[in-house]
Amino acid sequence: MITPLSEQIEAAEIVLPGAELDASLRFFTERLGFKVEAIFPADAPAVAVISGHGLRIRLERDGTGAPGRLRLKCRDPARVADGATSLTAPNGTRIDLVAADPPLTLPPLRPSFVVSRMGDDARWGVGRAGMRYRDLIPDRQGGRFIASHILIPEGGEVPDYVHFHKIRFQMIYCRKGWVRVVYEDQGPSFVMAAGDCVLQPPQIRHRVLESSAGLEVIEIGCPAEHETAADSALELPNAKLNPARRFDGQRFVRHVASQAVWHPWRLPGFECRDIGISAATDGLADVHVVRPRGTSAPQSSQHNGELQFMFVLDGSLSLHRDGHDAQALAAGDAFVMPAGMRHTLADCTADLQLLEVTLPHQRDAET
Repeated sequence: MITPLSEQIEAAEIVLPGAELDASLRFFTERLGFKVEAIFPADAPAVAVISGHGLRIRLERDGTGAPGRLRLKCRDPARVADGATSLTAPNGTRIDLVAADPPLTLPPLRPSFVVSRMGDDARWGVGRAGMRYRDLIPDRQGGRFIASHILIPEGGEVPDYVHFHKIRFQMIYCRKGWVRVVYEDQGPSFVMAAGDCVLQPPQIRHRVLESSAGLEVIEIGCPAEHETAADSALELPNAKLNPARRFDGQRFVRHVASQAVWHPWRLPGFECRDIGISAATDGLADVHVVRPRGTSAPQSSQHNGELQFMFVLDGSLSLHRDGHDAQALAAGDAFVMPAGMRHTLADCTADLQLLEVTLPHQRDAET
């Protein structure tokens, strides 16, 4: 019987050339707080093994190769080296001093009109846990926003792990199929069916467990590039139940479409179901599913926020912008409307449904 390699490994070491071994050893131990694990031979040391900060390093006096680069995550980097952001060890190793938990930074918004179509030329890439991703805002509005159409072709267990995102805003809308998920402090796992939606507050731990074949979800986040970190210490579901908990000022939302109530939308001739995200984010964002109701002459509108994103869930419509030709949109298409651009939703089919996401929440559209 062959023993798995993982059961044979007891420790891992990074090997660095250790020219000026005495000086390098003093630098790592006295300046950076590493501890000596081994040094040999005693009469003329040629190798020193040190450990600290979750790392084990083997310095070899006669070693060859690049001196390497280390990142030390610090509570306050400025206090480690009198304001310096990097140091160089006597053996040439570069030490970068970075914040352990840096504040979230938002790239400057670069608003633009964007249309993303579901046609045959739609590009799908393979992302985390083998999921397929289609970019719905290729220019990312300067890096401020990302919207992804995510597909899991084959059903079954998803090779995911407990993780969280350092993010300002993130939501998931289930378009087709179903997916089982579990969230920190929210009780047992549950199934999101088509039409359901969740708000994932910043840094809430969660995991995707399994899905149907052909699952499709729409995910929107801010900023576009953000850190996804694993949390191997937490098992989900966890014992604590606290649905009202605030994560960086936001509350988890689970919207179940089958229980939703439809209300008049901000434009005549439409109705909507409110996902409940405005209340949970203290007005940071608002999300609705919109559909036609009755008959009414189309009216133009505009917004003055950071983002107005719409995804055509079903049906079709014609999008009119002042000074531009009309564009026909069908299921799977999406668009971003920049602030101040007047537009009209017209020629809506009876089965039309739109997912609308706005940041910040706009209580009234200017008509």
